[in-house]
Amino acid sequence: MSRRLTVTRESWPLARQFTISRGSKTTADVVVVTLEEAGARGRGECVPYPRYGETVEGVIEEIERQRPAIEAGAEGEDINSELPPGAARNALDCALWDLEAKKAGTPVWSLAGLPEPKPLVTAYTLSLDSPQAMAGEARANAHRALLKLKLGADGDEERVRAVREAVPGVRLIADANEGWRPETLERAFAACAEAGIELIEQPLPADDDEALASIARPVPVCADESGHGLADIDRLVGRYDAINIKLDKTGGLTEAILVAREARARGLSIMVGCMVATSLAMAPAMLVAQLADVVDLDGPLLLARDRDPAIRFDGSLMHPPLPELWG
Repeated sequence: MSRRLTVTRESWPLARQFTISRGSKTTADVVVVTLEEAGARGRGECVPYPRYGETVEGVIEEIERQRPAIEAGAEGEDINSELPPGAARNALDCALWDLEAKKAGTPVWSLAGLPEPKPLVTAYTLSLDSPQAMAGEARANAHRALLKLKLGADGDEERVRAVREAVPGVRLIADANEGWRPETLERAFAACAEAGIELIEQPLPADDDEALASIARPVPVCADESGHGLADIDRLVGRYDAINIKLDKTGGLTEAILVAREARARGLSIMVGCMVATSLAMAPAMLVAQLADVVDLDGPLLLARDRDPAIRFDGSLMHPPLPELWG
């Protein structure tokens, strides 16, 4: 029986405006791939990211160029050799894994040789705002085990102090989104260390992060924009202590698994993160997150509504996805 590919764009409203150092957004704009074959259906979701030169239209075009091969029966290894890491490959790769699982009646975690997924605690992100506003958001979410502060603008030291004073007993991590500069690192690191920040994501621009190799890092530093796939790991060692694995960067579950295993072998800690997206995007990432030290898969918690069925969250505890959603 022939295979059918459907590509759709969707826009999911956020519960409130989400701001990082590069700008703000009020919707999560995603691309969904659906593959139907032999009575089974597999899906994958991706988030085109302008920081990496991606647009919704461009990603859809990239996927459409693969239509003849996909509908002729191309498998994951074919797509991963044909497409570079990125959002388009992520949606196709995850849809192919889901389709294979549905056809085989076997969960993806088993097919991929991964541990059976268990509930995980995810970080919850506080949008970049004034110190007072971020402190207020922290108090409102003080019941959560781990908060992530978006930083990367003037006044970050005040933001960190204000949040720590607001929630003295909550674990904190931070993400500067390339917003700091080499000359400000020492002061910013000191403020984060004093506040008990446990991890700092991407303090410097990805193309100007050499200073991380020669400066004391009192708080572990995690590569995000600097680390996409396997090809980047060599340059991360010595500059970073951890890597944030996102399926939209690795180009799907297949390479994300390889990155996690290679990062661990090279002495890097593992964080598994996400773009702001629905539970369909979190489901495959949750399999890799079983191998992680830090989990940041709170995308659905930032939406005004999610898919049905969706991943179940009890506060910040996320449960494995139902097969009806993915996997």
